[in-house]
Amino acid sequence: MKKKYTVTDRLITRITGWIAGMIVLALAVWGVFTLWGYYTYEQTNDAQVQEYVNPVIARAGGFIVAVKFEENEQVKKGDTLLIIDNREYALQQEQTEASIRKAEAQLRVLQSNVHTLGKTAASAKSKIAATKAEVWKQQLDYDRYQQLYKEESATKQQLEHVKATLDVNTSDYRSAEDNYGAAVSRIGDIEAEKTVVLAEIARLKTLLDRHKLDVSYTVVTASYNGRMGRRTVEVGQMIDAGETLAFIVNDETDKWVVANYKETQVANMHVGDSVKVVADAYPDQAFRGTIISLSPATGSSFSLLPPDNSTGNYVKIVQRVPVRIRIDGERKTIDVLKVGMNVNVYVRKKQHRG
Repeated sequence: MKKKYTVTDRLITRITGWIAGMIVLALAVWGVFTLWGYYTYEQTNDAQVQEYVNPVIARAGGFIVAVKFEENEQVKKGDTLLIIDNREYALQQEQTEASIRKAEAQLRVLQSNVHTLGKTAASAKSKIAATKAEVWKQQLDYDRYQQLYKEESATKQQLEHVKATLDVNTSDYRSAEDNYGAAVSRIGDIEAEKTVVLAEIARLKTLLDRHKLDVSYTVVTASYNGRMGRRTVEVGQMIDAGETLAFIVNDETDKWVVANYKETQVANMHVGDSVKVVADAYPDQAFRGTIISLSPATGSSFSLLPPDNSTGNYVKIVQRVPVRIRIDGERKTIDVLKVGMNVNVYVRKKQHRG
């Protein structure tokens, strides 16, 4: 008995056929575009957006008295991020300044002593000349009285008196020479002391500069324009020098993508080639980039334990080569790409080489 189809059955069959045909057509179109993409581009989804993310590090330790930023906040170069209690560092600076003033006062005293001893030395030198003349005159008198005594024209008492006077003048002369030598020697000693004090002043001034640096380190500022990342500090917290306090993303440098291509895909890639980048977060928006470098080694070669294939159970594994790609375009356009975002990268296989 021949089965009869109703109008409804024929309509459903026709609609189902059309739907199946459209699905097949759509799959065919998708397949063609996919194959064309694989034929035209070297592509990978093993790629992430990168920027310089630097830690904010304290160069001085102490208690935090103020935090001037919030997470994800935009900051300008020189903006104050946080303030550390600087009282201890300020006291060290004042103590060093007082030590400098004391050393400078000692230097002035030594300079005054040099001036005084200079006058003493000049006076002693003048006395040397005077006593030398007295000794010379008295020596002539003594020689003359000796001759007169031999001729019995002078008494022994007179000769002894002249000899005593000569001895006194000679002693005065030697004393004047000793005083002059002592004054000159003392001046030399004080000049040496001045050298020591000057060296101490230089040391203290260097130490003062260090204390001033320590005081300046208690105010932590942004080193460049950027955006603050994770914050790990709060007011009242005790920190040590060298401790990481926050993270800042540098807005003054380019964004780039590190795409890990298979080693079988990089043969025709060159520095300067143009690249299309599509982020998973913005699948309908294509970004343009430029290859700026290819890694000198595979990614696994830089690992802590690089592979060693000298063993007998060697299994060949396709390696990945990191390719660095600069994102081109205006800053406000590419700012939607955040560090760590996953992207798909497309490099045209055959690009015109000028």
